[in-house]
Amino acid sequence: MKTTLTPEASAASREALRRANVAFGHTYPGESSRRQPVHTVYGGAHLFRAGTARKMGDLALAALRDYAADGSQLAHGLGLPQRGGFAQRVHDRVVDKLQREPVEDFRIDFEDGYGHRPDPEEDAHAVAAATEVARGLEQGSLPPFIGIRVKSFTEELYARASRTLDLFVTTLLEQSGGRLPPSFVVTLPKVTVPEQVTALAKLLSELESAHHLPPGALTLELMVETPQALFDARGRPHLRSLVEAGEGRCSHVHLGVYDYTAALDVSAHMQHMLHPACDYLRDTVQVLLAGSGVHLSDGATNVMPVGPHRKQGDTPLLPTERRENTDAVHRAWQVAYRHTRHSLERGYYQGWDLHPAQLPVRYSAVYAFFLEGLEPASQRLKAFVDKAAQATLLGDVFDDAATGQGLLNFFLRGLACGALTEEEARATGLTLEELRSRSFRAIVQGRASR
Repeated sequence: MKTTLTPEASAASREALRRANVAFGHTYPGESSRRQPVHTVYGGAHLFRAGTARKMGDLALAALRDYAADGSQLAHGLGLPQRGGFAQRVHDRVVDKLQREPVEDFRIDFEDGYGHRPDPEEDAHAVAAATEVARGLEQGSLPPFIGIRVKSFTEELYARASRTLDLFVTTLLEQSGGRLPPSFVVTLPKVTVPEQVTALAKLLSELESAHHLPPGALTLELMVETPQALFDARGRPHLRSLVEAGEGRCSHVHLGVYDYTAALDVSAHMQHMLHPACDYLRDTVQVLLAGSGVHLSDGATNVMPVGPHRKQGDTPLLPTERRENTDAVHRAWQVAYRHTRHSLERGYYQGWDLHPAQLPVRYSAVYAFFLEGLEPASQRLKAFVDKAAQATLLGDVFDDAATGQGLLNFFLRGLACGALTEEEARATGLTLEELRSRSFRAIVQGRASR
């Protein structure tokens, strides 16, 4: 066939194009293959113990027994559908999760959940919390993800925050024989300028060098809690610069919706997860970090599921008191459920939890979300893989190559958190080995080479 362009003419633009494509791929590596926890539980550093995750799980199970002992009661409390035993399936999986892995991620908090204390007191708590983490590492009682949140790197708080970081990491490594928990991370709150992130990255590098850790062993995550984290003083997008200032260490960005709305002068009684300003925050962060490989986490529901009446000694509560407790807890659960569903529907698969009785709602919302989408996602992925990733039309849904990894990610997330079983994932026609590859492209290439 006749062509016009010579190899020399094509090569003239090829090298510049290659450099641009490589740079783009480096800047936007795409969705990370790392497991992402569905939540982060924040707890004051002074309260942390090696068995905290298990204790929280036991309290969560007790709350579930008291206020939603079966699928029918869970459906009533959260508004879940009961058809086909759906609510009972959710309930069973929540119970299993709370027994097996009640907390996915825990942040030992030296900031808002801890407050400002005398320096000797915070020093002692930093050492004690690190010792408990080392003990939990030895016992195998830590959640799969764990870390600390230090105070912000403002002029007033930098010295305190950096000392707490140093004391904690030094003590932990000394007590654990130089081992870090898997997925250990340091959270930096209220970030406003790149230099704050650079300063933390340098401290982490110094600690790695001093303790003979491999470069990058200590990772960080940022909290977006102010408008200044989104845009600089001239109104230019700013968040990407904050992430890049972490020198490759930034794995997560968490949203702080209450500090953010307060910074916008939103009245206190209107500060909540569903405020329009929070949706703007979510959308902006998603756009600015899309394709970066950084995991995003939404904020927390600040309405605690706690009843007004407490048992006094051996005296049981009156029936009216039990009913009032149930009503209060269910109202708080419904708020948390709506917030979590809203986050999931907007593409935020992680959020904060602040109280053990919030855990049943977190998992119920996540599990219901995945179970509702299971059958159509299974059919679509199976049809797509069977046709070697050619575009497919299943019913009235069109899928092209961009959809494949998204469908696979649905199952990977559902499997990781316990919403879906391996049997349900294999109904897509994929093997466990293919699922564990975490790459739709690798699955298609592997099948094409058979």
